[in-house]
Amino acid sequence: MTTARYIRIHENDNVVTIANDGGLPAGTMLDNGIELREAVPQGHKVALTNLSPGDVVRRYNVVIGRANTEIPKGGWVNEHRLDMPPPPQLDDLPIGNDDTVLEPLEGYTFEGFRNPDGSVGTRNLLAISTSVQCVSGVVAHAVERIRRELLPKYPNVDDVISLDHVYGCGVAIQAPDAVIPIRTLRNIARNPNFGGRTLVVSLGCEKLQADVFFPERFIPIKSGGFQRQDDNIALVTLQDESNIGFDGMIQAIMKAAEEQLVVLNQRVRTTCPVSDLVVGVQCGGSDAFSGVSANPVVGYATDLFVRAGASVMFSEVTEVRDGIAQLTARAANPEVARQLVEQMDWYDRYLGRGSADRSANTSPGNKRGGLSNIVEKAMGSIVKSGSTPIRGVIPPGERCTTRGLNFAATPASDFVCGTLQLAAGMTLHVFTTGRGTPYGLKEVPVVKVATRSDLARRWHDLMDINAGRVVDGDATIEEMGWELFRYMIDVASGRAKTCAETLKLHNSLALFNPAPIT
Repeated sequence: MTTARYIRIHENDNVVTIANDGGLPAGTMLDNGIELREAVPQGHKVALTNLSPGDVVRRYNVVIGRANTEIPKGGWVNEHRLDMPPPPQLDDLPIGNDDTVLEPLEGYTFEGFRNPDGSVGTRNLLAISTSVQCVSGVVAHAVERIRRELLPKYPNVDDVISLDHVYGCGVAIQAPDAVIPIRTLRNIARNPNFGGRTLVVSLGCEKLQADVFFPERFIPIKSGGFQRQDDNIALVTLQDESNIGFDGMIQAIMKAAEEQLVVLNQRVRTTCPVSDLVVGVQCGGSDAFSGVSANPVVGYATDLFVRAGASVMFSEVTEVRDGIAQLTARAANPEVARQLVEQMDWYDRYLGRGSADRSANTSPGNKRGGLSNIVEKAMGSIVKSGSTPIRGVIPPGERCTTRGLNFAATPASDFVCGTLQLAAGMTLHVFTTGRGTPYGLKEVPVVKVATRSDLARRWHDLMDINAGRVVDGDATIEEMGWELFRYMIDVASGRAKTCAETLKLHNSLALFNPAPIT
């Protein structure tokens, strides 16, 4: 007979979450004496007491909603039977001034690529930036030829990649919010994994001209072209009269690429302190176990990286908005708290312009995985940030400049969030999932963490770490946090390859562009 397993996160919660694979049938008796009134899927909630319309439902010791119908003890609590509470206001919040410093974690190193500016990469990549989507097809052909014909001559270079996107023309380039996608592309091109080298391929007539893309690195000249002001950057313009036909374009890109490869091939891994890492943490395809297993494991590892002096960023504005009071209370100083509120307020107004609200965040898959609404999802999402003070806030598209824990203000979309964390300088990514997603990035290694053992078994070649062992009772959060920390150091050092790297599963960049398209 199957043993009924369930999770109660806090003693004040009036629901528990069913942990059994496949859920439990009606009539199942829990060891607390409650009989299930109906079949309840895995990850979904069961009422511990009779609930009447208007009664609060608590999980994480937080009100995640109010019952909108009679729910008997042992009944299934789901999104259809709950009304979501209003969003927390952004005034009269607790303002942190938290100078807490955890005991330093010393002696941990990784093998990385030290750059002239002092930053350290985890991979050695030739990245080709594009100033407009029009050139992406040509660049894709060039990348394949570079990989096939040139890369074997430069064994210290891991790969050549294109940073293609759909921006650059047909956009209101002077609109106030246009600065976000422009600085995002500019800062992605400066990612430490690219060795301080930049190769840009442009068409020539787009709105995102070289001097806008990289001000102070290119200056316009009378002939209509641009003069390079920096030897680390190269520009190939397809409309240039010297490019005769398609093959001429390809040859021009390959010539510029080889000049970069010669320099990149001189990079070698050296021993660096873990404090040189820039780690991004994110979740996608979340379920009710995200906040029970994978995200707490990541949060424990986050604390370890912070204690070792690294820079760590968590993100996703709509997935922390309902926990804003928790975040401002953890701010290292009132200025950080003010910046957190400022980013939340900007995003509230952005959503308002599109007649959307925070409830639009929760996906059908989230709900099938047991997450009733964004309030419940937010509580589990914040856990990834660990427990240390928040020392920096990164506006969308800006770079991370503060060691310790940072909040990068990004949308919750997996691909947009990952793109903005790349712009912030991320060199190592950890991504948790409960429903499952083949998400990956070609710019940085992505460590995938499963919330459930069933997912880890079915997607055995897509998941790197199975945090479902916490739910199964086979490992503690602390044990798995250390396991994740050590594995990430191995990945950063090139001693281990993630599943996404091995399979070459890569998603395209997805720019956040709140400015108009003309």
